[in-house]
Amino acid sequence: MTDRPPGEPGRTRAAGRSACGLFALAGVLAFAGMVQPGARAGDLLVVAVADLALAAVAWWTPQRGAPLLAVAALVVLAYSAWAFGGVAAGTGPFFVLLFAWVGLHHPPWTAVALAPLTASAYVAPLLATHQPPEVVGSAVVFVPVTTAVGEVIARRVRQLHRARMQVEAAERWRAALMVTLAHDVRAPLTSVQMALEMLDDDPQPEPSDRHRLAASALRQTARITRLAGGLLDAGRIEHGTLRLDRRPVPLRAAAEAAAALTPAAALTFIAVPADLVVDADPDRLEQILVNLIGNAARHGAAPFVVAASADGAAVDLSVRDHGTGVPDDKRAALFERYAPGAGGTPGSVGLGLWIVRELARAHGGDARYEPAEPGARFVVRLPAWSA
Repeated sequence: MTDRPPGEPGRTRAAGRSACGLFALAGVLAFAGMVQPGARAGDLLVVAVADLALAAVAWWTPQRGAPLLAVAALVVLAYSAWAFGGVAAGTGPFFVLLFAWVGLHHPPWTAVALAPLTASAYVAPLLATHQPPEVVGSAVVFVPVTTAVGEVIARRVRQLHRARMQVEAAERWRAALMVTLAHDVRAPLTSVQMALEMLDDDPQPEPSDRHRLAASALRQTARITRLAGGLLDAGRIEHGTLRLDRRPVPLRAAAEAAAALTPAAALTFIAVPADLVVDADPDRLEQILVNLIGNAARHGAAPFVVAASADGAAVDLSVRDHGTGVPDDKRAALFERYAPGAGGTPGSVGLGLWIVRELARAHGGDARYEPAEPGARFVVRLPAWSA
């Protein structure tokens, strides 16, 4: 078993090369059987040569061609059973080994698809050698059990592969998170430290300077608080303990307040009707807006536009930038737990958009991406307030 997803280097020939070992073993055993008293040396030689030829072909067979090896192996197994008078004692274990190999390297449907051919390869030699009905009838048990072996192994392998990918994604996310936290916390702390040092150097600053420094320090501490709140909310969402304090929230005022908290505030246009009111938790709504505006500022280009429109009992709230947009191959994973940012920036931990979607869903809505041509538009649907 390999832990690489299909198509990566190292996996493209893994199925064929493991089949090579299986066929080589069958060929060597066939050669060894030739020295046994009463052995049908001619038939064993044909089986041995066929198995070793398959082993050689399998060594160079890429992943996409590997299922054809199973078909060829079933033909050899059918010949073996026929040549030895329909006795399946020697071929039965190889049927099982073949399906175990199928399960290790192919999706579950492959084993099911091979079942009719397996039934033919097992039953035809029995019929050709005029075996009694009870022997032929053993296929009713043998073929389903063999197929089930392959399918069960295939499903288990896929489960283990998904679990491993999730663990690796979580480890990558944690590593990136540490780097992101170090950057996002250090920058505002540096600003706070500089403000405090300037106040310490000048015990009696001008009121305007004191106000400017205090405002700067307060903005940066608020930034740290929002970061900590986002991480706490991520934990609450993951454990299902998030609680909302819902009330009527004027959407335009919320958008203006959120825009003022982001680096892109001076470049953000608010196109939200003054009379739109949503049924939302004000703090979570601010978090949604700050995350979306911040995401646009990091990955897009000005101007940034916050807009909203009513749609029946719901309100569509959108944040658009005028950058290059999100590549097609990145869109499916935009809102996933460990996905990179909208622009695929290395080191991005993929937390903001995931939180946006989960907070929207907690309100009974959802989040989606739309290409804006030019740029990207992220839309959040929230319930409208109904008095």
